[in-house]
Amino acid sequence: MHIVDATHGYEGWLAAALGAPLDAQDLDYKHRLLADPVDPFPFFRGTYYRWAQHWLAGAGPLAEAPRVLAVGDLHVENFGTWRDPDGRLCWGVNDFDEADELPYTNDLVRLAASVRFARRTEALDLKFRDACKAILDGYARCMAAGGEPFVLEECHPHLRAMAMAADRDPLAFWQKMNKLLRRPEADPPLAARLALDEVMPARGLAIAYRARPRAGVGSLGRARFVALAQWAGGSVCREAKAAAPPATAWAAGTSAPNQAAAAAGRAIRAADPFYRPGAGWVARRLAPRSSRIELGQLTTADAGRVLDAMGAETANVHLGTPEVAAAILADLAARPAGWLADAARSLSRPLEADWLAWRAGR
Repeated sequence: MHIVDATHGYEGWLAAALGAPLDAQDLDYKHRLLADPVDPFPFFRGTYYRWAQHWLAGAGPLAEAPRVLAVGDLHVENFGTWRDPDGRLCWGVNDFDEADELPYTNDLVRLAASVRFARRTEALDLKFRDACKAILDGYARCMAAGGEPFVLEECHPHLRAMAMAADRDPLAFWQKMNKLLRRPEADPPLAARLALDEVMPARGLAIAYRARPRAGVGSLGRARFVALAQWAGGSVCREAKAAAPPATAWAAGTSAPNQAAAAAGRAIRAADPFYRPGAGWVARRLAPRSSRIELGQLTTADAGRVLDAMGAETANVHLGTPEVAAAILADLAARPAGWLADAARSLSRPLEADWLAWRAGR
């Protein structure tokens, strides 16, 4: 199937699953992002549905690995910070939209493949095999330990320093968000309003609803709303995004529920109290203290530390599947040296061909 046909097929399926048309202007913007003539990473981020097809066709023995409740659409920009109920700065996977029951190898190979795409524009200054080793070292260590939650206080000083350096300036953040108040008022569906209300810090606030400006790549086209209010002397903001079944269900021609709540809730981590995935909407807090580490700013040593942490956090998610650690560690021990780099290269190649075909044929 040509990438153009696959994209149209997936988008039609997604609209049917959501029970509403996708935003045509957002889709046009997304399609232009995917055609970037220099940087293939937006294409990688925005076409998880195509990855799911290539995985089914080309994973081979990788697909026989122990199954877990996996992130699915895992990549190097799917990690960020949040504040836990005790106010501590935490870090980890921050998007579970495509969570599904998959071989644990899917997440590791996709994470490694994302490194390969990011390196194309020198966003990561690290040899590919060294990057894969860092991911696997972190994953295996954390799996053997039974989990390593990333609270960025006394235990992870290097990661904390990098996360704080990437923090968004609060003044600039709120100036940008409050500009939304100049836009026309939005009228979210009742279910979206309820989801937003549930993650507000207090009841009875005067809430202004607006359509969310474009964000991300993969979820462009889905309905997104923000709720803005004043509370206890300052601004607060929440987002609701339409939830759908994972793209792996489309690729396999099966039905599967959205499993974001289960994946986030069962992971070994200090929970984000304002992240609420539901059957119809995913609500979360938007704030200047919730940010990702900018990869282009990392030194080679820092990049290795971050990828090790990403591997460990992937294990934290997989450990949400009961009694899986021993089977995964045995499977890892039986795999040949260099398997992750080889698998990531193999599954990257058809996506690279898709990127070229998309640019030529859309």
